[in-house]
Amino acid sequence: MKVLLFTGLGALFFSYYWDDNFDPGECLVGEGAGVGEELAYHYARLGSHLVLTAHTEALLQKVVGNCRKLGAPKVFYIAADMASPEVPESVVQFALDKLGGLDYLVLNHLGATPAGSRSRSVQATRWLMQVNFVSYVQLTSLALPSLTDSKGSLVVVSSLLGQVPTSFSRPYSAAKFALDGFFGSLRRELDVQDVNVAITMCVLGLRDRASPAEGVRGVTRAKAAPGPKAALAVIRGGATRAPGVFYPWRFRLLCLLRGWLPHPRAWFIRQELNVTAAAAA
Repeated sequence: MKVLLFTGLGALFFSYYWDDNFDPGECLVGEGAGVGEELAYHYARLGSHLVLTAHTEALLQKVVGNCRKLGAPKVFYIAADMASPEVPESVVQFALDKLGGLDYLVLNHLGATPAGSRSRSVQATRWLMQVNFVSYVQLTSLALPSLTDSKGSLVVVSSLLGQVPTSFSRPYSAAKFALDGFFGSLRRELDVQDVNVAITMCVLGLRDRASPAEGVRGVTRAKAAPGPKAALAVIRGGATRAPGVFYPWRFRLLCLLRGWLPHPRAWFIRQELNVTAAAAA
């Protein structure tokens, strides 16, 4: 199978030949700075053909080298910045030229700003919407014809803040809520048109050694989850064409509380915040 994976690095594209008996739960878990890098290493071990893209070439070269050591037979990369509206088209075309088509599209790249007053400007909101939402729409639109031909899967890595709003995260939360609305609507459209493309929404929390965790350090009391396990949950969800993935699992309960018990939900959220640190940021 051919897979296009956009990671926390920027984007990762790869061709993956899936064994009929492959169980995603039995993957080896690698080490890395974020869930996107972990996804790259998981698939490299499985003999994937990779194309990576990121803003910095030095990071790309490091991950490419590690993927080769882990067994990826072919690894390509292209430096790109998803904050630029012109970039998604060239990146998808590069992947299609290298792979000849796509079976999977996994979107996980993101931009994050520190919690607090510094993240509340209109400029910060506009930038985050381009990186965390508009570029997802562009990439999906460009890749959808190939996914339709292959009856493939689209995996969208989102955040708990795209399901349950919290304090001091307005721009980031707005972009993540937009993802839920767009891809939820797209799923319904594909269904009524009898287009066999699966959409899996992944609701993740903080991951250790990931840049978003640095942005809220001292503001939230929530513990960061291990990146390798989060990546494994994403892989399993995409492989089984599940409509949704929640990691850690307790996030499913919190999302249910959003509609059923709004007051207890607000109490739980407040316990995770260091309000004094956030107000001073």
